[in-house]
Amino acid sequence: MIVCKEQSGIFTLHTRRTTYQMKVNRYGVLLHTYYGPRVRDCDLSGLIRQADRSFSPNPDEAGSDRSFSLDTAPQEYSTCGVGDFRLSSVEFELPNGSHATDFRYAGCRTERGKYALEGLPAFYGEDGETLVIILEDAAAHAAIELYYGVLEEFDLITRAVRVVNRGSETLRLCRCASLCLDFLRADMDFITFDGRHAAERCLNRAPLRPGVQSADSVRGASSHQHNPFVILCDGDAGEDHGLCYGVMLLYSGNFLAAAERDQFENSRLVMGIHPRHFCWSLAPGESFTAPEAAMVCSPDGFGEMSRQFHRAIRTSLIRDGRSRQRKPVLVNNWEATYFDFDTEKLLSIAREAAALGVELFVLDDGWFGARSDDSRGLGDWQVNTDKLPGGLESLVPRLHALGMSFGIWVEPEMVNEDSELYRAHPDWVLQTPGRAPARGRGQLALDFSRREVRDHVYGQLRQVLSSAPVSYVKWDMNRSLTDVWSAALPPARQGEVYHRYVLGVYDILERLRRDYPDILLEGCCGGGGRFDGGMLYYTPQIWCSDNTDAIDRLRIQYGTSFCYPVCAMGAHVSAVPNEQNGRITPLAARGIAAMSGAFGYEMDLGRCTAEEKEEIRRQIATCKAHWELFHWGDYYRLTGSSGPFTAWEQVSPDRRQAVVSLVSGGAQAAPPFLNLKLKGLDPAREYRMSDGGVMGGDVLMSAGYPLPPFRGDYQSMQLFLEAVE
Repeated sequence: MIVCKEQSGIFTLHTRRTTYQMKVNRYGVLLHTYYGPRVRDCDLSGLIRQADRSFSPNPDEAGSDRSFSLDTAPQEYSTCGVGDFRLSSVEFELPNGSHATDFRYAGCRTERGKYALEGLPAFYGEDGETLVIILEDAAAHAAIELYYGVLEEFDLITRAVRVVNRGSETLRLCRCASLCLDFLRADMDFITFDGRHAAERCLNRAPLRPGVQSADSVRGASSHQHNPFVILCDGDAGEDHGLCYGVMLLYSGNFLAAAERDQFENSRLVMGIHPRHFCWSLAPGESFTAPEAAMVCSPDGFGEMSRQFHRAIRTSLIRDGRSRQRKPVLVNNWEATYFDFDTEKLLSIAREAAALGVELFVLDDGWFGARSDDSRGLGDWQVNTDKLPGGLESLVPRLHALGMSFGIWVEPEMVNEDSELYRAHPDWVLQTPGRAPARGRGQLALDFSRREVRDHVYGQLRQVLSSAPVSYVKWDMNRSLTDVWSAALPPARQGEVYHRYVLGVYDILERLRRDYPDILLEGCCGGGGRFDGGMLYYTPQIWCSDNTDAIDRLRIQYGTSFCYPVCAMGAHVSAVPNEQNGRITPLAARGIAAMSGAFGYEMDLGRCTAEEKEEIRRQIATCKAHWELFHWGDYYRLTGSSGPFTAWEQVSPDRRQAVVSLVSGGAQAAPPFLNLKLKGLDPAREYRMSDGGVMGGDVLMSAGYPLPPFRGDYQSMQLFLEAVE
């Protein structure tokens, strides 16, 4: 609900359980007054206290009033160079060389429904509401429109920014954050989700310290190293208690999430496109739109914050008409064959998989061009008929005859120098003039900021996808961007290339969605290097990590779950010893870890023993029977990702069903007896459990479920609960 009191300059956004408020002060500055648990409609600006602070400048309008300074005021969208020395939200290079900006309130409007952003991902919802606040800088001849979307049911508030050049000369936009959030306190922890390739989104938590802390990426993608989702919270906040603020950026390129604790024990979070390498030219009348950020405030800890994000992402971000239908169980041939395969080898894997209940066969890297290793062929998206005689037209019907649908891997953003595409168009890659390029995985990046490049690549993909029925496409990106320079832009506009590249990726993905609405798209970037809300708008699931080891995946999926829902995490069972770390893990544990994701196998199932095949049949049957509980149930983290075991739970929205999953760590001699306390159940109901017992919901949550003793490393348990009627 949006409450606008224009006469008093107060703008209040109410969700089901939270309140967000701004107020225009007597000098036209839009101040941030409150964000927290829901309160009554009132003027909260009394929370802001001002005093004469030495070395904090006062704006000219304040005259002799030395108590007001932009350096100490909580601002809704912070300025630059006119008295606020903290993190700025926006910065221009004006025609006169100045970088000062000072935006003041100029008007507002409300709209029914949640706003959309042209060419950019955004949450949607007809039941949502939109508030637009307009700020102007008369000296810069520029305006800023601050967009606020309210999805009340999910306690979700979104932010976006549109900058307009209203002058007669070109402006250079050097910084444009999507969100600025000021707090009248600094006693908070800053949580980021960090890591590296094959070890993504590991939770890191530390108290805000004086100065600036940040998580960012300048790699051209949101990155394996840092995720565009962060949390600010009470120092003692946990899963079920404490005030916390989760903020995600719906963007798949360079980003910056910076938190500052200032000299007066206030704090500020600024999030948006990374200003490094960014400079956008705005001709008179032109505008620039920054990507969307989304916020959830939870008074009851991380668990409720996560569940609100999960609900909102599943229903109001992911666009997939089959989202309430079960996704097919798949097998991917990569770890079974790598580049060494032919039609018969693929069909052999498919026959074994189909006999066990697998429904989708995914052909990974190596099917196109002269692709016999990772140094050649990228960019030539035509079937290699030496490997696959007759092409997909011959292979896919034979898979259909086995009862399996067909999916395919592509990496359209990249090119090898040993390819027909590169030999024909060497100027189509990102490469700095006069400098030899850096290569990643033996490949260069195509300049997706250019329409003709995207059109050529998309034309090739259409030929492939039209040659045979394809029901799934895995879109990969296997390097970070370097040498980012476009032959299509003049020197003064090279600062636009990184962002135009991301817009180009979104453009071609949107075309795929439009032209092939029945294809299930899965995003990938060397695994989890582009796992963000922006990609989920186009690809309803993302390959969570190239690391398929079940024990490592527990930690990766744990961190991922703080923002992103289970249904979005691509998760497969792979062979042992695991290819990434050599660990040997029981098949049951590998299956339980992968079931909390978009489930499949990454192995040659024909090499399994009879006992293993029977276990795989059980896993597939369980996944099919309980898919809605796994993917649409409310998610509860019962433990952390380290310790003697990792446990999590999914509960149906009506609280009639639940499943508890657990994987132990290394074996212990004389282990302690442990009771695992469950969450989210109906305390008044009794639950019949898959082990044959019956226990009350209140007992299971308050006293716990007695865990059996585990003998051996990496043992597992899956317990299903059904309410007794």
